Amino acid sequence: MTRRDLLHGGAAALLYSSRAQAAESAPRCKLGIATTSYMTVLRPRSTYEFLEHCHQLGAAGIQSQINGDLPKLRARAAELGMFIEGMVSLPKGGGSTEAFEKSLQDAKAAGATCIRAGSLSGRRYEIFATLAEYKDWVKQSDAGLDAAVRLLDKYKIPLGLENHKDRTVDQLVALLKRYSSEHLGACLDCGNNISMLDDPMDVIEKLAPHAVTTHFKDMGVAPDKSGFLLSEMPLGQGFFDLPHIASIIQAVKPKTHLMLEMITRDPLVVTCLTDKYWATFPDRNGLYLAKTLMLVQQKASPKPLPRIRQLPHEEQLHVEEDNVKACMAYARKNLA
Repeated sequence: MTRRDLLHGGAAALLYSSRAQAAESAPRCKLGIATTSYMTVLRPRSTYEFLEHCHQLGAAGIQSQINGDLPKLRARAAELGMFIEGMVSLPKGGGSTEAFEKSLQDAKAAGATCIRAGSLSGRRYEIFATLAEYKDWVKQSDAGLDAAVRLLDKYKIPLGLENHKDRTVDQLVALLKRYSSEHLGACLDCGNNISMLDDPMDVIEKLAPHAVTTHFKDMGVAPDKSGFLLSEMPLGQGFFDLPHIASIIQAVKPKTHLMLEMITRDPLVVTCLTDKYWATFPDRNGLYLAKTLMLVQQKASPKPLPRIRQLPHEEQLHVEEDNVKACMAYARKNLA
């Protein structure tokens, strides 16, 4: 264990313990919280502790990797009136499905209503330098999804495949329609596909009918010399019409949970004005670029997008927590 691990563990324990000692939890909100809301600093490791933490914040449920004493976790969630969604990794094409199957078994044991997965851990326009590289990945990814769907149907648990800066919205919709499985759908991330030059409202309207779960968020944008900056923002501080977005999702999928993903980090640089960006987008044209850059110009944040990398670790921890609390406060007021 490194010194950083010890410091991180101490900070996390302090934060969890302060929440546990609170006299009352915050008023209940309709939002659940995904562990990716704490992926920058806190990085929760215990599902049970994360459940307790989110209860104190007034969350309706959690989306998390599932570990620990699963019967205890399931019983505590039921006692608190909270739901659990799992986070899993898909099997690799041609590889073993043992770990994926174990994650499904754990999700069922914990009483998870669904699970979320992403095909690509990074960003398409950063990882792949050529179209051939991207096409090779698509083949491997699709083979892994084929294997996953067979197991989803066996265990009868829905999986939401996230639009995770890997496929355009039309590519993801086409992929989902290839399968007849009632257990495969989308984890609708409201903001990711701006980096694919997709219109965010078009993404929401096209993926909402397939939504098994969501990553509900607000976004900020700003111009940059290589393209534009993209940043998650506390709810209500970005440019999204969040009540309208929620109403679109709930009109077609009323049982789908709204899961907060408030990632506190420096803005991402979407390098859409560079040659490498376009290498894997043969079907995109200047119209997509023009519309996105116009959106950035019209919706640009009036103040600099938030940055935390320069802050001490303890201050980063508190900024991350304050951002999540601000989102929950917004949701209680505006997403009743």
